[in-house]
Amino acid sequence: MEVTVAQKLDALLNLQKIDSSLDEIKKLRGDLPEEVQDLEDEIIGYETRIKKFTSEIDEQKAEITALKNAIKEADKLVKRYEEQQMNVRNSREFDAISKEIESQKLDAQLFEKKIKEFQAKIEFKNQEIATIKLTLEERKKDLDVKKGELDNLVEESTAEEGKLQAQRETASTHIEERLLVSYNKLRKNSRNGLAVVLVKRDACGGCFNFVPPQRQAEIKEKKKIIVCEHCGRVLADVETIELEIPVGRGR
Repeated sequence: MEVTVAQKLDALLNLQKIDSSLDEIKKLRGDLPEEVQDLEDEIIGYETRIKKFTSEIDEQKAEITALKNAIKEADKLVKRYEEQQMNVRNSREFDAISKEIESQKLDAQLFEKKIKEFQAKIEFKNQEIATIKLTLEERKKDLDVKKGELDNLVEESTAEEGKLQAQRETASTHIEERLLVSYNKLRKNSRNGLAVVLVKRDACGGCFNFVPPQRQAEIKEKKKIIVCEHCGRVLADVETIELEIPVGRGR
């Protein structure tokens, strides 16, 4: 059985109503999902920085250990050279050993300087880690609060959201693939999520631009799918406004 244009439009409008209800549920959650995600990303960033600093501290401590061992070796060599100086046969040998002693002492001084530099870096990084940990604890508390608020909102709306999702899946099966793809694309590009609207008070229900009477007549006929020339939304029907006549005021 061939589906009429009117049936296609009704199916699209029904899907839009379901999606708008789902959008309302998400709107109730506000920016909480994004705030939770931002906090989680921020926490991961802080934890990564702590790991990086800790790794660098371990490397610098290893460097300090190696330098201290090098200083010990230099001290041993100095003592050995000083003992050799006691048994030199001439001034040339004495001067040569003296140069070796001086060289080892200079190396030891350089190693001491490097050790102090590494210790200063370690101290700075430890201070940074302490500061980051304080901030991290605060962010974790903020995350717990935000996640609690979000979990409460999700719990309150989960049943309704599940029901609407099921309705959406059923409604989608009644729309041909080509139209469904166009509908989803329109929704994605629309700021308010409206892809299918009614003409209300002579204007498009999506962008509120004027729809001429002749165009409205064509929309009412439902013989073809008509889109708004300004925003591209599907104009499914024209809303009829019934005027209420106050009791006792009619003829």
